[in-house]
Parts: sequence; C-alpha cells; structure tokens
Amino acid sequence: MSIKLICSDIDGTLLQYGKKELEDEIFEQIRELHRRGILFCPASGRQYTSLRKLFAPVADCCVFLCENGGVIYKDEQCIAKNPMPRALAEEIANDLWTRSDGQGEVMLSGQNTAYLMERGLGMLKRIQFIGNNYQIIHDPSEVPEEITKVSVYLHEGVGAYTERFVPRWKGANCAVAGPYWIDTTFANKGIGVRSICKTLDIALADVMAFGDNYNDVSMLDIVGVPYIMDGAAAPLREKYPNHTPRPEDVLREFLKQN
Repeated sequence: MSIKLICSDIDGTLLQYGKKELEDEIFEQIRELHRRGILFCPASGRQYTSLRKLFAPVADCCVFLCENGGVIYKDEQCIAKNPMPRALAEEIANDLWTRSDGQGEVMLSGQNTAYLMERGLGMLKRIQFIGNNYQIIHDPSEVPEEITKVSVYLHEGVGAYTERFVPRWKGANCAVAGPYWIDTTFANKGIGVRSICKTLDIALADVMAFGDNYNDVSMLDIVGVPYIMDGAAAPLREKYPNHTPRPEDVLREFLKQN
C-alpha cells in the first residue's frame, strides 16, 4: 500500500465547530504532500465556494469533494456530479420543512448555490459564516437547477429529530451530519471518493481518510486507512481502530516516516 490520496472531513474533524479558519500547519502539510505526489481532498457537506475559500492557499494541491459527494471539483472545474431525482428532492424538502415542528430550516444544494427556506432560526447566519453562495426561496420548486443535496438545520439540535427523519429517508442516504444538520443525497462521501479514484486512477486501498460523524462512514468504510476523531460518538470509535484528536498529528508522523 502506498498512499496517493488523503481525504478529510472538515467541520468537527479538520476544523473544530465554531472556528472559521484552518491552522497554518495543515497548509504546510498539504504542500509537502503535493510535492511527494499525494493529493489532498477536503470531503465535506459544504459547497465548492466555501471549501475553495477555506483552502485558498493550497487549492491547486486539492481535489474537492463537495455536498457530501454530490459535486466534485478539481482545477476550478466540476469533474463529477451526482444529482437527486427532482421529484424526490422536492418531496424530502417539503417533509423536512413541515415535520420539523417549526424548528427546522431547509437547504437545497445546487452545483454551487445553496437555496434556503429559512425561518430566522440561525441557518442563514451559518451559511453566511462559512461563505456559501446562497439564494432565499419559499418553495423547493423555485430551485432553477439540479439538486444535489437536501438538508435540514435544527437550531435546537438533531437529537429529537434523528429517528423522525433518518429511517424515513434512508433510501436517500439520510444521515446526521453534525450537531444541527441532517442531510439527504443520492451521493455520499463514499460515492464521491470512488468517483475521484476512478477519474484519477487511484486504488481505494491507497487512500487515507479522516472523519468524525455518521455521514463519514461511507468514506471511511472503503478506504485503506480510515481514522475516526477522538470526539466522535462511541459506536464510531468502536468501529474504527485508528483514532486521533487531529488529522495534522497523523499527517506529521506520516510525513516523517515516508
């Protein structure tokens, strides 16, 4: 096994919740990996604009897995897209909106724009904080392009709604994506990683990946070297033997030894 691609979730993994900027160390590591012919892949539910800004100093060293695998970018170009069936995306959006007890706000993701059905509960501020392109809508039918992901933002936390939504939309890869988000998509991070590996002729066994939540499982399950974060839920820590508090710590040792 020779690592050729390193994928990392962002929020809760490489970037702790509440932080806006990455540490300089990861940029230095990504540059050094690139010099050694190893590509770095931010793998996130965020859109390309947000990820491109976050990794601006090293964007030319990266391939971007956006919208949980719904959109893949490299060298400023969309190289793969996995949209949802339109009628199903609208049905899910309406369900998340109407059955969240007035406590949920819905985001429908296009290729590089977030379409927001908001109630003033905090989603808009969050989207502005991470730097997404966005547009306010009142109905899913207003989205003028293919939909790659449908999410609900629950400002009081996902706890009371996980069982309500995740089993119902299991066929659309419904998963908890953070303390306040539940996502649905016909893609997932595993599909995104497979697309990247197929396009770039990289074996899955030669991929290392980092994650912290259930929407990372599809990625962690298929790569050669999966890492789970120390702060992940107990079932995830039990599932994966490799644990770390920070991806940078693992990468530092990897670069020393390789």
